Amino acid sequence: MGNRTPLYEQHLAAGGKIVDFAGWDMPINYGSQIEEHNQVRSAAGVFDVSHMTISDVSGAEAEAFLQYLLANDVARLDVEGRALYSAMLKEDGGVLDDLIVYRMSFGYRVVSNCATREKDLAWMQQQIARFDAQLVERPELAILAVHGPESIPAVCGLLDDSQREAVEALGNFRGVELGDWFVARTGYTGEKGLEIILPNEQAAPFWDKLLASGVKPIGLGARDTLRLEAGMNLYGHDMDESVSPIAANMNFSIAWDPTDRDFIGRAAITADREKQSRGELPELTGLVLEGRGVLREGQRVVTEKGDGIITSGSFSPTLKHSIALARIPVNSESCQVELRGNLTEVRKVKPNFVRFGKKVFE
Repeated sequence: MGNRTPLYEQHLAAGGKIVDFAGWDMPINYGSQIEEHNQVRSAAGVFDVSHMTISDVSGAEAEAFLQYLLANDVARLDVEGRALYSAMLKEDGGVLDDLIVYRMSFGYRVVSNCATREKDLAWMQQQIARFDAQLVERPELAILAVHGPESIPAVCGLLDDSQREAVEALGNFRGVELGDWFVARTGYTGEKGLEIILPNEQAAPFWDKLLASGVKPIGLGARDTLRLEAGMNLYGHDMDESVSPIAANMNFSIAWDPTDRDFIGRAAITADREKQSRGELPELTGLVLEGRGVLREGQRVVTEKGDGIITSGSFSPTLKHSIALARIPVNSESCQVELRGNLTEVRKVKPNFVRFGKKVFE
């Protein structure tokens, strides 16, 4: 038996097919993965993501600690509730994890991946020792992600007047503390939506209210195809400790200014950026196969500049054909994927396929 979230019994009651996910008993689907995917693209679905790791950072040097720990610039979090996506790097530039950090009334909240929990916490505790700051894991909190074009009205319909007004006013990558709840406009699907962090004992009652209101439960299978359509990386697949963020399409999450800010891995990824400009470091790009066949992780990609590999691939329920993320030689133009021993032409596109239910690549 693996770890279980406070919603385990709710998953069983909803018909969830339980699988092991990084040591957690989680629902892969509740019936049809494609129907769940389309539910999020067309209406609203709720994911249990309580397996993710929540850590709170406080103290006089909390900002200084995170400025050193993360590749992005937490000084940008100039008001409570603002959120930032960042990588946490090793000294050699490899990605230890990717995460979201929120500015809170008490300091900062970090939400990171469950599969990397032990190494993340050990690394952060090691680095925080030189700062006047404290790191506290919050296992007593659960997370519900409600996403889709009807998600925000669905959640707001279950809140009181003051809560509803605060949530309706949120912009993208903004959050608000509502007593012991924290509600943010962040997510992993390419749709509008909310992530709700709340006490474990309140998770199941709120889940039940969401389902009673017409929101459907969504499993990890659809979560993966939704994030792939949105061109979002999955840790352990599209990046890991052996991969530089420069080779993982994560440049947008690195704050190079101010130039005097020292963060872990800065020297290494500065060199990586120069290597990529010389064609010595690969890039993570999107691939599209509009004919028959399915692109899968691990398949070989052949380009005029050398070979690469698919890091994530699947059939896209929204686009009705196969898409993938692949790490290939930088500035490659022609791409073929080896499918069942045959080289099949694919199209290289920006690694972003669907936003708000619509195709976004040319």
